Amino acid sequence: MKKSWKRLSLIASATSILLASAGQASAIGLLQAYEAALLNDPTYRSAVSENIAGQEFRKIGRAGLLPSIQFNYGTGKNKADTIGPPGLFTGGKPTINEYEYTSLTNTLSLRQVLFNLDTTARYKQGIAQTNYSDAIFSARSKDLMIRLVTAYADTKFAEDQLDLYRAQRDALAEQKRINERMFEKGEGTKTDMLETQAKLDVAEAQVLEAGDNVTNLRNTLAAITGLESNQLDSLRADFQLAPAALNTFEEWMTVATENNPEITAAKYSLEVAEHEISKSKAGHAPRLELNASYNRSVSDSVTNYSQDQTVKSIGVQLVIPIYSGGYVNAITNQSVANRDKARAELDSTRSRIGIELRRQHNALQSSATKIAALQKSVNSSSLLVEATKQSVKGGVRINLDVLSAEQQLVAARRDLAQAKYNYLISFLKLRVAAGTVNVEDLQTVAGYFSPIN
Repeated sequence: MKKSWKRLSLIASATSILLASAGQASAIGLLQAYEAALLNDPTYRSAVSENIAGQEFRKIGRAGLLPSIQFNYGTGKNKADTIGPPGLFTGGKPTINEYEYTSLTNTLSLRQVLFNLDTTARYKQGIAQTNYSDAIFSARSKDLMIRLVTAYADTKFAEDQLDLYRAQRDALAEQKRINERMFEKGEGTKTDMLETQAKLDVAEAQVLEAGDNVTNLRNTLAAITGLESNQLDSLRADFQLAPAALNTFEEWMTVATENNPEITAAKYSLEVAEHEISKSKAGHAPRLELNASYNRSVSDSVTNYSQDQTVKSIGVQLVIPIYSGGYVNAITNQSVANRDKARAELDSTRSRIGIELRRQHNALQSSATKIAALQKSVNSSSLLVEATKQSVKGGVRINLDVLSAEQQLVAARRDLAQAKYNYLISFLKLRVAAGTVNVEDLQTVAGYFSPIN
């Protein structure tokens, strides 16, 4: 995973350089946006650093099982006075001796655990913590895809709406000119002109609001990718639904139970809690260690003045806990409660993923019918606009009917575009919930877009 991230980061760097060299914001495709997001998205970069830190849990846990070697060195200048009993040659006075000497102490020690349930539990817990970190990073990586595609689709849908509202405004402006010409010839009415003008004013407001929405959503997308863009790829005209990989919800749920990284992380969180109980109970267990040392000292005290001593030792140390004031029982009870909490959170995660999986599965299942129905609505609305215009010329319909038909066409096109974007997002979200989403799935979604010529 990290190698893939580094590779995509290099691609994203090249993309950033090319865009920067252009000297202005330019169009980007979905895959370009993803490559840039891998490098620039703050949330993803935070997840990368968090995962790097999480890899150390395994080493931290293993450290307790490996030998501990320590070297101590000490030296000092010493001045000492000793007072002894009266001697024959001191006239009955105490014997006084003065010493000035340099002391030196070197100690090399080794400690190796032979039996310790606490260190064994810490080692196993460290492995579980590292696996938990990997699962969380996998979830963050998949979340980046969803956040990016959602922001990209939202921005492109906003651009589509802006184009529709502009086309509607232009059509109304043209209709207004037609009304004015007909009124000048005595074939139209003042009411027709006022109706069209009112619709045109609303259309102008819609264009302004849609423009602001596009700006805001472009900023949201730029916060993820780190790139400015004034144009995104458009949906292809030949929009075809992808074949279903699995048919039933039960099949997807089986896959999700084994592969969803959030469920996997919750399982490892429960394992970490189990090992915490083992660590707590180890407070009642005996500990056995091997200790070895090499010690060399020169004049380390007045009594050893001018003596150079070397001591080598090796042995075992057995520690048997007897009573610790109830501490071990307390932290064991606490660990058991935390284990039960982790088990409940695992059940909650499974339920949440199951609900999301069913939601996206149902959305994907109904997409074909919904998109087909909306496509028919667009076709029918287009024909209605043309037919209504002809009917107005024949005196069967009035100007307001034309305006309503054009408004209905805009709404149908907008709903169709939104349904297509929702399908693509559900396509990815279903696979994210199942835990199977990968770059190939993102490439499939990117294939539904094509650059604007």
